Amino acid sequence: MNRKKFLTSVLGFSTISWICIDKSKFPAKHISLQPAQPAPAQPAPAQPAPHPALASSAQPLLIPPYLKPGDSIGITCPAGDITIKEIQPAVQLIESWGFKTITGSTVGKKDFIYGGTDAERLADFQNMLDNPDLKAILCARGGYGSVHIVDQLDFSPLLKYPKWVIGFSDITVLLCHIHANLHIASIHSKMCNSFPDDWTKVEPVQVASILSLRQALSGNEKMQYTTTPHPQNRPGTAEGQLVGGNLKTIETLAGTHSDIDTAGKILFVEDTGEYLYSIDRMFWHLQRTGKLDRLNGLIVGGFKIKPDDPGEEFGRTVYDIVAERVRPYGYPVCFDFPVGHQKENYAFKYGVPHTLVVGGDQVSLTETTKPVIA
Repeated sequence: MNRKKFLTSVLGFSTISWICIDKSKFPAKHISLQPAQPAPAQPAPAQPAPHPALASSAQPLLIPPYLKPGDSIGITCPAGDITIKEIQPAVQLIESWGFKTITGSTVGKKDFIYGGTDAERLADFQNMLDNPDLKAILCARGGYGSVHIVDQLDFSPLLKYPKWVIGFSDITVLLCHIHANLHIASIHSKMCNSFPDDWTKVEPVQVASILSLRQALSGNEKMQYTTTPHPQNRPGTAEGQLVGGNLKTIETLAGTHSDIDTAGKILFVEDTGEYLYSIDRMFWHLQRTGKLDRLNGLIVGGFKIKPDDPGEEFGRTVYDIVAERVRPYGYPVCFDFPVGHQKENYAFKYGVPHTLVVGGDQVSLTETTKPVIA
């Protein structure tokens, strides 16, 4: 097939049709003790009320409607800030796919590291949850800040007007919360700050990662990714709902209303800018909180490690750390899967059942069943 025609057709606009991609270079989409004297009763600290739509494990997964040409996607900043100019590459590409975009009031706002004040970010995201005309909400970037607003958001409109919530990194807070409380699928994917403004400088794997978002939103075919196996992989086959995200964020959600139950599921994790000892501590936390022993499978994505301070070398790699923590269990484990803070960051349908096959020649992750579609 003519390469230029291929890229023009998948990207959806001719202005970048001159970018040639060798499809073989990236994964195809087929691709108690008691005290003697009781202590005086102390008032318990205030806790957010449980969400009225708290999901049970037996509750069927709800899939938002897949997008059709003319459907609208809202762009908002529940965490870090971004400018109007910086979202334009994403806007242009998404609109070339036939979708409309609605820019939220937080885009262009800045309150130190945040995309506006907590109140502003809360109001903007709530407006998008409430808007029945929006079919998806694309978070413009990660950073930090979603935890400030998650307990104040009313997610119940998602039950009436289901829509895809899209993002990764700090947005893991929202994806986990939606999964744990509403049992509605979402998308772990690149965000606006990952769309390039100069396509001549883009590697094929980055283009493929961005295009996978279109595939996930359209729902025309099941998602499937393949990758080369790592020598320290543990082979096997696993089936289960796909959950996870940023490892540090998952750790901070433990014991909250956004905490995810990993029993019988496939967990994927990634992180960036952490010391190796911190990664080790986080995996110990996963084990001690029961999130590792009940898994069906583990996917370790990209980990960008902060170099050890001189004289403070940890002496173990990420591979060593993970292998030590999962040694008591028998499920398949794969390393270096294309998800995380990197160019190869493919769109995952969060909460949707998948099959993970870790083989000697290839690793594959495939969307399997078709859950209830709203």
